[in-house]
Amino acid sequence: MLDQEKYYTPRQIVEELDKYIIGQNDAKRNVAIALRNRWRRMNVKSDIQGEIVPNNILMIGATGVGKTEIARRLAKIADAPFTKVEASKFTEVGYVGRDVESMVRDLVEQSVDLVKTRKKEEVMEKASEIVENIILDALIPPVKTTPAAPTVGFNGDVDAEPKNDEELNERTRERFREKIANGELDDRKIEISVKQAANSGIGVMGGGMMDEASMINLQEMLGNMMPKKTKKRKVTIAEARKILLEEEAAKLIDMDEVKDEAIEKAQNTGIIFIDEVDKIAGGSKKQGPDVSREGVQRDLLPIVEGSAVTTKYGVVHTDHILFIAAGAFHFAKPSDLIPELQGRFPIRVELQNLTKQDFLSILREPKNALTKQYEALIGAEDVEISFDDSALEEIAEIAFAINSEVENIGARRLHTVMSHLLNDILFDIPDVIGANAKIVINKEKVKERLDSLVQNKDLSQYIL
Repeated sequence: MLDQEKYYTPRQIVEELDKYIIGQNDAKRNVAIALRNRWRRMNVKSDIQGEIVPNNILMIGATGVGKTEIARRLAKIADAPFTKVEASKFTEVGYVGRDVESMVRDLVEQSVDLVKTRKKEEVMEKASEIVENIILDALIPPVKTTPAAPTVGFNGDVDAEPKNDEELNERTRERFREKIANGELDDRKIEISVKQAANSGIGVMGGGMMDEASMINLQEMLGNMMPKKTKKRKVTIAEARKILLEEEAAKLIDMDEVKDEAIEKAQNTGIIFIDEVDKIAGGSKKQGPDVSREGVQRDLLPIVEGSAVTTKYGVVHTDHILFIAAGAFHFAKPSDLIPELQGRFPIRVELQNLTKQDFLSILREPKNALTKQYEALIGAEDVEISFDDSALEEIAEIAFAINSEVENIGARRLHTVMSHLLNDILFDIPDVIGANAKIVINKEKVKERLDSLVQNKDLSQYIL
């Protein structure tokens, strides 16, 4: 049963999403309900629990309005495995394309990584002790001799001086153990034995009949069957600690337990985001590429509806995976999807185009706002940069104008506008603009750098 403390209420989920995504309240509310329903289903007491299926969501909105970001942040909030695929990937190689089931395999890989990371943190303390002993043995190898009887002084005390090599060796090791723990010897080089992965670059006859994922899995399996070799490497103690910590932590983890937990996590909390679903929506034509598009939709049906997919970690049932599909739907309509697939995405959410005020909020409010990112980047050079309110309003105005007149790419327009605005400053630091400098970006500087782009629309098409 899931721990309630780890699951947010719908309102709390929306509050967390608000920290990174501006607007789109309708979409946030729907994904918050879908996420909370996960916990509700897992805590249902009756035998109907297995019959409760997730309400998959179809997001409709132009590029750059926050569709992917909402899904990605949702997965982080839930600490859930998340994978994003483009539906158009399944059609780009003739009528064959990529195997639709690969999205579930990708999700399981993400789940395994999540579980392994958590398990590693749990055994890290024990692994650190083992690594410390390995490094110590490389520096001061232990000495084993027949212990001599301790000499007793006239006052009855055991003599403080070491009377054999083993005791002297042990005292030296303890002093070096302290130095290793304090990082005093991090630059000293030692020789360690490192396990090398067996050569997995094995050619397989008839490879053209297999997709890339199957080929990688087969090569990995053949590689695991071959004995692993060890290689002597001379590295600093700091590097040795990193290399050995990974090896020892991996040894302490029970991979069978990791696989079982990862499959369970993927089945019950996994989120698959299928982007560009409008690209596989066929119109009234029934020939040419439209045949391929409809074929992809029919391939998606059993995955979304609930089926068993074989992965290298075991069989995964997709019945309770949350699927979020998204598309701009400029040229196609959701009704152009085959009816069976439409029925698998009962929740429809239309995301709104971003306004000038939205752009201004995006520059000011989110935790990862572009202005904060540039302040941190430039701060790494000990240079302080700040943006006054008039500058942010001008940047928002220009980004909105270019989106309106050239092509609407949503919030991504801010990246190109900010990059063009600050490129000269980023280039001059630290050669021309030295440490401890303070730069203030105001409206005049923004207009000076960006006005020419807005005036010359043809140029804007190439630069932005």
